[in-house]
Amino acid sequence: MKHFLLCAGALAALTVGSAGAGAETALRVAGNFSQNTKQVAIERAFFEGLGAAAGVPIGMNYNPMDVVGVKAPDALRMLRGGSFDVMSVQIGMASRDDPFFEGIDLIGVSTDMGALRKAVDAYREAFDARLQEKFNAKVLTLWPFGPQVFYCNSPVKTLDDLKGLKVRSFTPSMSAMLEHFGATPVTLQFSEVYPALQRGVVACGVTSPTSGNTGNWPEVTSHFLPLSVSGSVQGHFINLDTWKKFSPDEQAKLAAAFRTLEDQLWDFAITSNDEAVACNTGGQSCTNHKKFSMQLVEIAPADQARIKEAAEKVVLPIWRDTCNAVDPKCTATWNDTVGKAAGLAIH
Repeated sequence: MKHFLLCAGALAALTVGSAGAGAETALRVAGNFSQNTKQVAIERAFFEGLGAAAGVPIGMNYNPMDVVGVKAPDALRMLRGGSFDVMSVQIGMASRDDPFFEGIDLIGVSTDMGALRKAVDAYREAFDARLQEKFNAKVLTLWPFGPQVFYCNSPVKTLDDLKGLKVRSFTPSMSAMLEHFGATPVTLQFSEVYPALQRGVVACGVTSPTSGNTGNWPEVTSHFLPLSVSGSVQGHFINLDTWKKFSPDEQAKLAAAFRTLEDQLWDFAITSNDEAVACNTGGQSCTNHKKFSMQLVEIAPADQARIKEAAEKVVLPIWRDTCNAVDPKCTATWNDTVGKAAGLAIH
């Protein structure tokens, strides 16, 4: 609690100095981790130009979450408490406060961007209703970092090679999958992974090709296994009390502006992926990311099938039991939304 109050006080002081003159509403925004330089650049440009683009009188104080000392698992509670007006939330880590939210991107369910977008759109309404009820916040965007793949500092050619290794995880369902394959999951937020890989605290980390590249993970890893297990869905959420300060017309304008941000981040996740893979592995097509020389591991078709199998036999049953313990309607809601989009059902 002391940590939260300090963050809130620091942000309030910063906002006084940075909000535009005459602004009716000053927004305190906690954005992405600063190591995600590509996404932060998109976010920063959007928020700095939001008032003018939407035609809504607002002041803006945007900072990456690590700059203001925010831990990813605390995001929903800080948003509910009003420490920030808008937050960029890594849903998998924040879902420890409510497993319902992880249902949007359970490991092994939606492993390509097309399937993931269908799942996200199917779950959006239920997700937003739950967020408003439990955390006094509203969905503004839902988008992915991109395919979540493996960076390892030891030879890993198939899922069997994960056995006995410590692997960075950031969602409960990812931890369940890793344990299924004999690995030991270690929960770390993004900013903690590079030093953990460097010091041997973990042998592998899971993130997108782009995020790993901008976070310089190839400096401390040697083998790149582009086997996607999820999309790492993120969201921009606004405190409901803040949202209600805007008129219905202003709310409509802001919602439209955030839809453009969501589309931009989806497009980036899709279009940047292949180029980031090339850059991680020293490919000639590398132009817009840092070039490294990781060894590219060819994906075994059997491993792709095993990810799906693990989702159905391990991930979904564990999530069912955890979420139904909080809300008996969890399974039914998921089956009617993500399940229908993915062609799966939890029994």
